[in-house]
Amino acid sequence: MNTATGRIMATGSNTGWLARLGLAMRRYRNAIVAAQWFVVLGYLVLVAVPAFLPLPPDQAHIWNNLTRFAQFMFWGIWWPFVILSIMALGRMWCGVLCPEGALTEWVSRFGLGRGIPRWMKWGGWPFVAFVMTTVFGQMTSVYEYPKPALLILGGSTVGAIAVGLIWGREKRVWCKHLCPVSGVFGLLAKIAPVHFKVDQTAWDAAPAGHRTSRQHVINCAPLINIRRMESASACHACGRCAGERNAVQLALRSPNAEILGHPGAPENKAGEMNDWPARLLVFGMLGVALGAFQWSASPWLVAAKQAAAGWLVDHEVWWPLNEAGHWWLFTYYPEANDVFTWLDGGLLLAYIAAETLVVGGWVWGWLKLAGMLTGLPWQRLSQTLIPFAGTSVFVGLSQLTTSQLAGERVILPWANDARIALLALAAIWSANLAWRLAKRNGASGALGILVAAAFPLAAWGTQFFIW
Repeated sequence: MNTATGRIMATGSNTGWLARLGLAMRRYRNAIVAAQWFVVLGYLVLVAVPAFLPLPPDQAHIWNNLTRFAQFMFWGIWWPFVILSIMALGRMWCGVLCPEGALTEWVSRFGLGRGIPRWMKWGGWPFVAFVMTTVFGQMTSVYEYPKPALLILGGSTVGAIAVGLIWGREKRVWCKHLCPVSGVFGLLAKIAPVHFKVDQTAWDAAPAGHRTSRQHVINCAPLINIRRMESASACHACGRCAGERNAVQLALRSPNAEILGHPGAPENKAGEMNDWPARLLVFGMLGVALGAFQWSASPWLVAAKQAAAGWLVDHEVWWPLNEAGHWWLFTYYPEANDVFTWLDGGLLLAYIAAETLVVGGWVWGWLKLAGMLTGLPWQRLSQTLIPFAGTSVFVGLSQLTTSQLAGERVILPWANDARIALLALAAIWSANLAWRLAKRNGASGALGILVAAAFPLAAWGTQFFIW
């Protein structure tokens, strides 16, 4: 044990178990790094190898076919439960297990180490990246086939490595500015009850013996000013700063604390919290994601396709009925009888765009109205919808889990009832946040949030119980 770490562990001897866990994360950093590389190797195998194998036959199972196993691990286990973990533990996935984060930080040790360019700091990149990867994933059927999984996940990984080789030095520039899910994770981490708490007074008052030594300098990979950190949004919860100056510790808090507290903190000022996180919440998580989860089950899309195809045939317009012919653009697997025409692809995009505008516009309109009644900016008020939006994304991803289990004859008849109950509870949670956040006209804020959530809740109910 080095001297600095030993001193930190000693000062933490009288703290709670959670704080001691944070200190252990710092002390046993090498174990975390080893776990990261184990995940990296598994990730690379599951992403790359299935793309070069034949498509699995109908009788293939999760336990006897690598492609089926990889699909279940990525879409049935990884994605839904990473979302859940962020809502519970903050971005600990990012700091402890994420393969892209580990790779971009590692390669940046040997890269050019350039400063971050201004264009990369644009706040809209997380929104744009989330929308592009979500929509492109639907265009190529990323949940069903390994080639688009390699293209999208592998492409993201290559991007993370390239950014690490050019910008930053032992930093996660990709994660901070360009990762397609960093914006979503940052929003969900706001309601995590576990976070690294910083006591600024203790930090400033710490004697020299508790300050970082020259031999043990903290490397905050996501580029956070630790002393001023009040939000869990950007923190990767890696544990490297635990115990620093006796001012940083892993701690519990109310899940409502960050939304309701720190009214003067930069991330909660209407001017400082730029529009992009709010747009991501309203039009990304409650718009684009909802459309992506629902289009394949929608009878309205089928009816629109039949009507459009009939009109095209009547007017002898044939090219939209031709196959797109490229798996990397639209789904194209003739051997599986799964091929998109240009009409299929166009209607898919139109459906997601329409649901984004209709549902997102509904939520945004009610946020604006509730903001007028409560005196709160709509961006600030939108944060109260984080529990509902996060639950909506988790519920949508959980459908992949149950559908893959159903393919193995594991049927969960109660799943849809549980999903709608979770969504209803999350809507109530969001309304309660709005009530407490609005110091005047709290009832108007709560009612506005309930009405805003009613539309996406009704959309989910329609999919679960009518379609």
